[in-house]
Amino acid sequence: MTTDQKQMKIVLQMVSGYGGEFKTWRLPEAKADAYTDMDLYVEMAQLAEKGKLHALFMADTPALVNNLNTETPMHSMDPLIAMTSVARATNRIGLVGTFSTTFNEPYNLARHLKTLDVVSHGRVGWNTVTTSTGATADNFGSHIASRKERYGRAHEVIEAVQSLWGSWGESAYVHDKETGQFADLDQIKPVNYRGEYVKTSGPLPIPPSEQGQPVLFQAGPSGEGVELAGRFASGVYANPFTIEESREYRDILREAAVRHGREADEINVFTGFMFTIADSKEEALARRRQVMAFDLEETNQRLRYLSAMVGVNLTSLDVEKPLPEGVQNMLQANWQDPRSPRAVELLQEGYSPLDTLAMGVINYHPVVVGTATDVADFLQEWFESGATDGFSIVPDLAHDGVRRFVEEVVPILQERGIFHRDYEGSTLRENLGLPYQYGVKD
Repeated sequence: MTTDQKQMKIVLQMVSGYGGEFKTWRLPEAKADAYTDMDLYVEMAQLAEKGKLHALFMADTPALVNNLNTETPMHSMDPLIAMTSVARATNRIGLVGTFSTTFNEPYNLARHLKTLDVVSHGRVGWNTVTTSTGATADNFGSHIASRKERYGRAHEVIEAVQSLWGSWGESAYVHDKETGQFADLDQIKPVNYRGEYVKTSGPLPIPPSEQGQPVLFQAGPSGEGVELAGRFASGVYANPFTIEESREYRDILREAAVRHGREADEINVFTGFMFTIADSKEEALARRRQVMAFDLEETNQRLRYLSAMVGVNLTSLDVEKPLPEGVQNMLQANWQDPRSPRAVELLQEGYSPLDTLAMGVINYHPVVVGTATDVADFLQEWFESGATDGFSIVPDLAHDGVRRFVEEVVPILQERGIFHRDYEGSTLRENLGLPYQYGVKD
């Protein structure tokens, strides 16, 4: 490996302590009460840090959005508390949390995130989202504003937060016992931000961290989301299903950065990716089938959905066996669903409809079900094709998935020279190759 060879960046999506498949909590090896076990959360974070993963990503929707009767929650109890717990038990790995610009005020956001950035010695990132979930609006006694209003407010909230972050001068923290001066008030100034949607006076009485201030991330592929990312974000979470789709979206984001006077490389795209790792593909597939068996009604619903994806009523066939050759020749990918070509490919390779489902063809991210080498091959292909800068990985079950990724996949990627062997520095900005920033960027 040459010293200037580009290397992928990897963040671990923490979900709720279980993993990306919401029925895996019933597996024998799973810890049933992982949702409330913050010690387990910390243990997984320490494992991820051992593997030199760049950051932990904690998504969030402040509302109940899935069926807890049989499924685990989609998010942690509270991302800020989870990040704080992990911060005190780790040293290098980044901590990225999702916080809405719609249902938070700039001062609270600025205070919480900058404090944690100082506490963690410069390892915090903020994933900015504009919430459009009705249940969330109800929880805040509000309503869902128009897209124009949500994104207009988002731009203002980010500006106001960054202004507050920079309101304490970089050398204002004197704390000199001899002179008796604790801080230089001449360097601590109000921001008096006055926008159409938000207002805040400041200053925020918190000094800078080692990286200056938290790194901004963004999630959302809309035109408004792209412009927000192009102006502010250093990391973008993306959910493409093909290399071509991913490469096109990455190019759009890079162009948006340039349009806003930034370098294209200032944006890192993290592609969502799910996996099940076992000693063989057959063993991994068996585990996925075991999870599917926990909810036969849902599996039948997915079979009907798969039928629509490939243009054939699969439920009228033996879903345990490969399709007859004549039926295979009738399959046709649904142009409205980018996952359909993969489903057709697997069915035509001889996988049964149930095994095709188990391969993750209707998951919300690309899925690899197989060995550590299979996972590494997938990551390498996407990365070296220019489709992405890195990945937001989600194991099916975090309890053993994080360990297998760290102990089995990471060494393969390192040996191939496409993943670093150690952290580049002590802050999130250093490890992502980003410049120091403090306050609003000119």
